[in-house]
Amino acid sequence: MSRVTSWLKPTTTVYAHCDVPCGIYDPHQAELAARTVARMVELIGQIPAGSTELADRQKFVRCVTIKEQHAEIVKHEIQVIWSDYFKPEHLERYPDLHDRTWKILKLASKNKQNIDAAAAAELEAAVKEFADIFWSTKK
Repeated sequence: MSRVTSWLKPTTTVYAHCDVPCGIYDPHQAELAARTVARMVELIGQIPAGSTELADRQKFVRCVTIKEQHAEIVKHEIQVIWSDYFKPEHLERYPDLHDRTWKILKLASKNKQNIDAAAAAELEAAVKEFADIFWSTKK
């Protein structure tokens, strides 16, 4: 019997927000993730250039890993709100919402690929603007 159940067991576990829909959305996680990206870039910048110290190399690797993970969190959280929460009436009020969202997703990718303080600050600001739009639609 265990052979049969192992064949039926899903090979991939899938996670989703809530396709009920639950109506519970909050851009805070995206804002926190964008801030984390910026902070990791800041910490990387504090590592002495050309250092061969093991502790510095380990810190660099950890910071880069966390930066990339949180840039991906930004992408996920923004995509969920964009695709599941926003409706045509929101787009009438904010006709550039699709472009803003696209820009955030591209900025998050740029931050995964590079260590760039200006790009991290731009991501943080863009996510903040997105959150402001989101909260204005909740009023």
